[in-house]
Amino acid sequence: MCLLLLAFHAVPDRPWLLLGNRDEFHGRAAEPAAAWTDDARILGGRDLEAGGSWLALNRNGRFAAVTNVRSGQPRRGARSRGELVAAFVRGAEPAQHYVAGVASRREAYGPFNLIVGDSGAAFGASSLRDPWPLTPGVHVLSNGSPDDLWPKARRLQREFEAALAARAPSSPGDPAATRGAVDARLLDLLRDETQPDDDELPQTGVGMELERLLAPIFIRGAHYGTRSSTLAYAGAHGSLTLIERRFGPGGVPAGESRIEA
Repeated sequence: MCLLLLAFHAVPDRPWLLLGNRDEFHGRAAEPAAAWTDDARILGGRDLEAGGSWLALNRNGRFAAVTNVRSGQPRRGARSRGELVAAFVRGAEPAQHYVAGVASRREAYGPFNLIVGDSGAAFGASSLRDPWPLTPGVHVLSNGSPDDLWPKARRLQREFEAALAARAPSSPGDPAATRGAVDARLLDLLRDETQPDDDELPQTGVGMELERLLAPIFIRGAHYGTRSSTLAYAGAHGSLTLIERRFGPGGVPAGESRIEA
């Protein structure tokens, strides 16, 4: 992921909710979100180059998602960042213990920000700071330090909170239709191509032209851009929903999946 929002005990009837965009080279092979063929407990997309994932869930309610951290020339680690997601959702270690272990070996990975948890607790880990608990509320991470809110992160948090405040009550006649409309509205937030002013942009060592390209919530590029937008959440009674919208070069829609578990 390159932009990730976690609403933890902040949305009625949804103990946790993840909303985010995966930005990547369009030529990097990946599988759409689905139950994993080698472990049907796991739901999410799959990176076919390294075998991990950017966002995945376990049917028992565990979730994990990772962003890279941008600073000049990309640094690849000896191990894939997607492994951090896969290992948590496959395992049973409490989130607090898991992030402590990640911190002890973070130099093995390229720079990252990681969120892991379940309905009971959520924690963050990063190559840039010690692990921290994620308290009830709305948290947003991008490709910078967890302590910084880049313009796209501020905008997504503001628009998400506005959408949440305006959320219509469930319809007694068709609650599924109401839920679908709310889900679509949240996913639409990830299509925002608003360009921040140059003086708001971070300076990550990639040059102003590239900073501008990467600045919006949704990145439309021929070779690199937003590959997928994902909404995932737990229901009040243990159900799970994962919706993935996929995009090809130039931001052209390339399919959508909805998984209920």
